[in-house]
Amino acid sequence: MKISRHRLIGLPASALLITAVGCSSADDSADVAVPSTSPAVTKLCQNLDSELPRRVDGLSRNDPEPRSVLTAGWGSPVIILRCGVARPSKMVDPKVAEGRDPDAVAGGVNGVDWLQQKRDGGYLFTSANRTAYVEVRVPEGQDSAGVLIDLAPAVKSAIPEGIAD
Repeated sequence: MKISRHRLIGLPASALLITAVGCSSADDSADVAVPSTSPAVTKLCQNLDSELPRRVDGLSRNDPEPRSVLTAGWGSPVIILRCGVARPSKMVDPKVAEGRDPDAVAGGVNGVDWLQQKRDGGYLFTSANRTAYVEVRVPEGQDSAGVLIDLAPAVKSAIPEGIAD
């Protein structure tokens, strides 16, 4: 397993690495809000959708409703990916950058930078340093690191490095 560190917007390079963590979510429904995006971000997300693996951490693809190239899912309860989400405010929070926020950690997995946030007993990951933000929610009992490792090649291939609008 290759885990690497990269610079995050507003976060130091010395940020903690994301580790394998069991996560939980109170919501196992497969209904997901589809992000509203610009045409340029929608094109990036279409590219990501075509690159996404059929299996993530051993689970088969199980897309949420409503169907969209901006969302994807795997397993049940569903691991949810949403492409084209807004930048989370925690991404530029000085407490996160200084490692003083117990609910948010910055790190990288296989060349993709992520902001990890605790959510309803589970975790929400949002990509950083890419031209579009990709959000991944991982349900209770799922190996977060395994999910991010499996998604990294698609994110790296479809979403260029840079600063999202």
